[in-house]
Amino acid sequence: MLKQYLQFKLSQKLSPQQIQLMKLIQLPTQAFEQRLKQELEENPALEDGKEENDTIDNEYDDVFDEGEGDSENINTEDINIDDYLSDDEIPDYRTKANNYSADDDEKSVPYAAGISFNQYLISQLNTSYLNDEEWSIAEFLVGSIDENGYIRRSIADIMDDLAFTQNIYTEEKTIKKILHIVQELDPPGVASRSLEECLIIQLKRKELNPNVEMAIAILEKSFEQFTKKHYKKLIQKHNVTEEELKEAISEIEKLNPKPGGSYAGNNKMIEHVVPDFSIKIVEGELELSLNGRNAPELHVSREYSNMLKGYKDAKKKSKSQKDTVMFIKQKLDAAKWFIDAIRQRQQTLFITMNSIMHYQKEYFLTGDERNLRPMILKDIADEIEMDVSTVSRVANSKYVDTPYGTKLIKEYFSESMKNDQGEDVSTKEIKKILETVIGEEEKKKPLTDDKLAATLKEKGYPIARRTVAKYREQLDIPVARLRKQI
Repeated sequence: MLKQYLQFKLSQKLSPQQIQLMKLIQLPTQAFEQRLKQELEENPALEDGKEENDTIDNEYDDVFDEGEGDSENINTEDINIDDYLSDDEIPDYRTKANNYSADDDEKSVPYAAGISFNQYLISQLNTSYLNDEEWSIAEFLVGSIDENGYIRRSIADIMDDLAFTQNIYTEEKTIKKILHIVQELDPPGVASRSLEECLIIQLKRKELNPNVEMAIAILEKSFEQFTKKHYKKLIQKHNVTEEELKEAISEIEKLNPKPGGSYAGNNKMIEHVVPDFSIKIVEGELELSLNGRNAPELHVSREYSNMLKGYKDAKKKSKSQKDTVMFIKQKLDAAKWFIDAIRQRQQTLFITMNSIMHYQKEYFLTGDERNLRPMILKDIADEIEMDVSTVSRVANSKYVDTPYGTKLIKEYFSESMKNDQGEDVSTKEIKKILETVIGEEEKKKPLTDDKLAATLKEKGYPIARRTVAKYREQLDIPVARLRKQI
């Protein structure tokens, strides 16, 4: 038998305006500009730039005076036209923010235009004597080269693809023959199938001498031992002195492991970082400013206001006019919400970064990473009385321009550890000291993780070997064996 009952449930939900604000806060400057452009295109009631204040103010005042005490409503959701034309709403609609002057420097990075890496290689093939089929195979091989300059596929796979996609039926020896022609193109080492082959090709393009010949022999016969830096085994196997081995390895270290990256026109990976904040030291004090591109000037369209005024003055109101007013209402609401969200975004960004700047004041004044205090998201959230997720959105993808370079804000956050005196120190400080210790070690006998842990303990940072290994990996520093030099 079914029973009916009442249940009260309390739940927290974000309004559409709050969701819009959260999405805007997490956007960095360039993405924010794209979002702003999209909103301006989608909402005709929203316009950017300055407006003639006096003319508009008078117009609003006139409309307000005419309609005062005589609001005209329509049945659909009881829209009060005076609410959209009254002088009280003007500040919300026409909220502007501008915290930078017209003479502020606009930093821009020019981008170079040019042909792609593959087109550069194809242009070199024009000097080779190839028949139609050989040209098609060579062009296919060039198309298989990745951005680092390698062909990552086997000859058998390439042969199958030529048959299925190009209707070219050929043999492996023919493909290898054309591959050798492609490998003669510049930059040296291009179209290699492995790092070993890439380095050997580059060495064979150099003027031969005893050091180069020894380097080729090491790569061809002892590549694995070379990569693992088993220098004693290499000396015994190739019957050379330590000095001769050192000279041969020096030749190898001069080579380019990624020949595709050396092509000047290969600018696909260029990333233009736009700082969202700027911190300057003025007379010994820190000064924070928000990038002016985050503070656009927005206002509501004059035409939309005139439309509402025309509807209010009309004696007869048709259904199509009422539908139009509903559309205008939606667009005006959306414009108002968006302008308010931008203003709140600016305030949230500035308040959060200002708190971070003062929390790490000693670092920003000196630039010494050892002065970074332990700081987690909750520390800033508690100080500015906002949610941790809000601070995370501000810090995660935004950059700050400091006297010591442009850095990601989240890099200033770190956990804390106790030193031998029981004081809280930032893990950033420990990593910096670890990096210094490794940089000063004897390269012939690099320090193991155990010895690094012992050295840090002597300096007053008692951390475990496992923690040292974790920090070393985060710093992208290899193990002791791979740091060894002759």
